[in-house]
Amino acid sequence: MSDDQFSALVLEERDGKVTAGIQRLSDDRLPPGDVTVRVKASTLNYKDGMILKGIGRLVRSYPHVPGVDFAGVVETSAHAEFKPGDEVVLTGWRVGEVHWGGYAQKARVKGDWLVKRPSALSLRQTMAIGTAGFTAMLAILSLEEHGLSPDKGEVLVTGAAGGVGSVAVAVLAHLGYQVAASTGRASEHDYLRSLGATTIIERAELATPPSRPLAAERWAGAIDAVGGTTLASVLSAVKYRGSVAACGLAGGNELVTTVLPFLLRGVNLLGIDSVMCPKATRIAAWERLSRDLPLGKLDALTSSAGLKDLPDLADKILHGQVRGRLVIDVDEVA
Repeated sequence: MSDDQFSALVLEERDGKVTAGIQRLSDDRLPPGDVTVRVKASTLNYKDGMILKGIGRLVRSYPHVPGVDFAGVVETSAHAEFKPGDEVVLTGWRVGEVHWGGYAQKARVKGDWLVKRPSALSLRQTMAIGTAGFTAMLAILSLEEHGLSPDKGEVLVTGAAGGVGSVAVAVLAHLGYQVAASTGRASEHDYLRSLGATTIIERAELATPPSRPLAAERWAGAIDAVGGTTLASVLSAVKYRGSVAACGLAGGNELVTTVLPFLLRGVNLLGIDSVMCPKATRIAAWERLSRDLPLGKLDALTSSAGLKDLPDLADKILHGQVRGRLVIDVDEVA
């Protein structure tokens, strides 16, 4: 393959049906941008699964290269901050949705979207963390900014066996928090305990809408990666002046609750969005991840796949059958 040709997983739409296949492309097919990156790794997130299956109209223009994050090496640059050979990471900015993403051996983006690889992490480790782990750290930073500390009590993580949840459990436990992990899969209990969870909460316990707007105070704080009735149940049991960082909508975007948790207990509902957060916040989150995520646990919660595996894996992640973090080795095409 010549230097200006590369392999990519390309989505096509015909008669309302989205299909995916590996194609050989040339550099002139890449979208506008001032930095071209030779991509080494990407990840599979829940949103990627939706995009691969054409769910939710997250992609409006085809053909399209999905993949909402990537890590790689700068090939060419017209941006003052980056030069050829720099190792870089990208999460957010709707890459993989409105802009071609990481499921290709090359990407061209705006340099302002990139951050340099944290020195304590390899490129593969940054994608073992990926958008999900980055989101988990944004949630932890926000909770801490609103007063959460290990002495305040137990912290709940919902959707704990998924990408966001797994990293959140591992980081919180490493920081000395008591962590309650919620999952609907009994097979994941030992896995979550290995990450540092001290209590396992069955998903069904939180999936039923609360019978009262205020339940007994239980959680000092929570990271909710599910939404829907689960978020309503969590809010009803947060302690006085506690906070819930909400970052997932797998359970729906409806919130059936009342103002009572917010008025009578002063509960904070913190929205976490990894797409457009300021660059200074991005850098701070990556620095904290490189320091506070035990790399031994990172290896334990990570598996790998190639570009060709993605269409089948999309179904699995949408049905909650993918554990932890899944790194996509972009060079593995055959």
